[in-house]
Amino acid sequence: MQIRVSLSVQPHDDPSARLVVPAGLPTPHQMPIALDIEGGSMTLSGEVTTGQTVAVVTPSGSGPLTVRYDFSEGGTAYPEALFTPRRNRFTRAAEELVEDAVRIAREASDGHAAIQALVMAAAEKFRYAHPQVRFNDGCDEVPYLSCGLTEGSCVDINTYLIASLRAAGFEAGYVYGYFFPEEKGGVCDDGHCWVVTRHDGMIREWDIAHHLKLGTREIRPGLNPKPGHRVGFSHSMGLSFPTLGLREIKLIGEPAWVVSGKLERAQLSIRCERSAPAEAA
Repeated sequence: MQIRVSLSVQPHDDPSARLVVPAGLPTPHQMPIALDIEGGSMTLSGEVTTGQTVAVVTPSGSGPLTVRYDFSEGGTAYPEALFTPRRNRFTRAAEELVEDAVRIAREASDGHAAIQALVMAAAEKFRYAHPQVRFNDGCDEVPYLSCGLTEGSCVDINTYLIASLRAAGFEAGYVYGYFFPEEKGGVCDDGHCWVVTRHDGMIREWDIAHHLKLGTREIRPGLNPKPGHRVGFSHSMGLSFPTLGLREIKLIGEPAWVVSGKLERAQLSIRCERSAPAEAA
């Protein structure tokens, strides 16, 4: 089975704007095999800490651009760089959060139980929402949430979870892509993210946000607790692209505009199609 993700990108008002497009992420579930862009010329730019690549598109006209990704189902593994800790303001845990994460891990019977406990602890901190002000805005590290429920999106929840897991000494990575709900027939409105852990050679994937949206805080490993399918496009937080003038930005998970050294969200229409691969002649 092959997967095609197509994005229609509305033009930017500033003719100097350049569209930055993540190249796609290999995972155990899919492998990126093609990237095609209509409506502009393309060069490549590399991220200095993770080795990820983005396409940089200069529009050739005033109309929308089209970005098409092709993936084959069945991949190899998540990139090793995904699990490499990088200390920046999006991943560095505050001292109180470190103390809490270490305490939770020590009380567990083994490493796998500790990871589960840290996931459950993160889930207990949040009420799923899309707040205008994030819980860590303006902070140089990820703060400890002591009591009550904090409004947070999948990005917020997984920021907290990654900081907790790494503070307790576990390998964990942050993946950003798209989730296409079964009921929407191959359409989604925006991106989605999830967390991957690795302990004693075992890979597990966690999606707290989808469990919360389904009304449960009993979080279990595995993707798609909500029916649908997903595709990964990038990983990690705190990225730098020197050739674009971008330093320690949170992420580039989907196409975005670079204008005067700043990243701006693009207006996208997102669609996914699944088909059997064409037989060789």
